[in-house]
Amino acid sequence: MPRGRYSLHDPHDHTPLADEHFQCAPGPSGWRYVSQLTGPDGDHAGSVDLTLDALGRPLRLELHAASWQVRGAALDGVTWVRTDPTGTHATEGNVRAHAFTGTSPAFLVATARLLRLTPSTAGTRVRLVAFTDPVLAPRTVDQSWALVDRETHPSDNGPLTVDAFQVTALDTGEQHIVHLAGDVVLSAPGVELEDLDSPPSDLD
Repeated sequence: MPRGRYSLHDPHDHTPLADEHFQCAPGPSGWRYVSQLTGPDGDHAGSVDLTLDALGRPLRLELHAASWQVRGAALDGVTWVRTDPTGTHATEGNVRAHAFTGTSPAFLVATARLLRLTPSTAGTRVRLVAFTDPVLAPRTVDQSWALVDRETHPSDNGPLTVDAFQVTALDTGEQHIVHLAGDVVLSAPGVELEDLDSPPSDLD
């Protein structure tokens, strides 16, 4: 069960945004990731709780940020309920999309798990609902993912397979590389793995 800490920053100007203290593990249903976020001032900044089924679809998602809350799941595409800080107003949304995404590294692992790509330069299109900070506003995004490299490195716990994904935003054409080892993000725009207490889990 990997436990560790990611530091999150603005990918453009590198302004620190938060530290995400996480743990994740395969389970009977598929995979679960839970985390707590602290801001640069050390105050609690939110949380993530994501459970995937065996096929990588979101069984349950619960996000908290700035007193906003989102609960969602794969249902007729993806469905969610977003509640305001007062708890008096809740809005429901539904989009014909494959899964969710957001600032948490959990969503990069989840998308890779959903797509199950083999090494190729050809991209696979995926539609996601992104919840953007700080108020978890939903936005539908289209991306293309390609597994462009797979390398195996020796480690203290045996061979470690690192996958490099090229992710393209289809609305802007912007591209970036995401490096994953099992269910841990090694590097991605705006994400740095700072601490890892145990090796990544193999999700294959």
